[in-house]
Amino acid sequence: MLIGTLVLNVSAILLLFLLEYSNEATIGAVPFGEKLWVSYFQGIAPRTAGFNTIDIADMTSGSLLLIMLLMFIGAGSASTGSGIKVTTFVVIVWSVLGYIRGQKNPVMFERTIHQSVVIKSLAVTMIGLFFVFLTAFLLTITEDAPMSVILFESFSAFGTVGLSMGLTPDLSGGGQLLIIILMFIGRIGPLTLAFSFARSKETKIRYPEEDIFIG
Repeated sequence: MLIGTLVLNVSAILLLFLLEYSNEATIGAVPFGEKLWVSYFQGIAPRTAGFNTIDIADMTSGSLLLIMLLMFIGAGSASTGSGIKVTTFVVIVWSVLGYIRGQKNPVMFERTIHQSVVIKSLAVTMIGLFFVFLTAFLLTITEDAPMSVILFESFSAFGTVGLSMGLTPDLSGGGQLLIIILMFIGRIGPLTLAFSFARSKETKIRYPEEDIFIG
């Protein structure tokens, strides 16, 4: 959790600084020291508070994509923030790296991460992505706005961040309802929501395994 937060924060700050350095609409026209402070603030805020000191709509496309990723990852586990959580993201990344290295189970700090944790992390991420893109798809029907703006609003709602590219005040009644529902899903948590509808059935039947070609 601590290392994941540190890596995310440092990476976000540096990337935003580089992406927005020459953007006159954001930090391009301010002194070097202020560029660093704005990059620091905007690199951390998308996963926590959701405040902004520059106009989000004026940021570069790369910066917007980065902020969407940060909002989707969200805060730490057991915190009041939303998103899939930092530990979930770290487990998925480390599992992929472990697979590339040929590890059957990912190992982190001399501790093996159980397969059930990996599957749970994948489930949280896939459920979250499903609801974000479902909401974005429905918003393309109810709203007259660019795709990038709709996607940004959807990721922001899922992360309950509060950042906006300006679409929120102009949402239709249906669009507002979609955003509200997605905010509740993001706050409750994708896995909690899935478990509330799931009905586990114990069975003594064990089926034979089957290999499936992947990729």
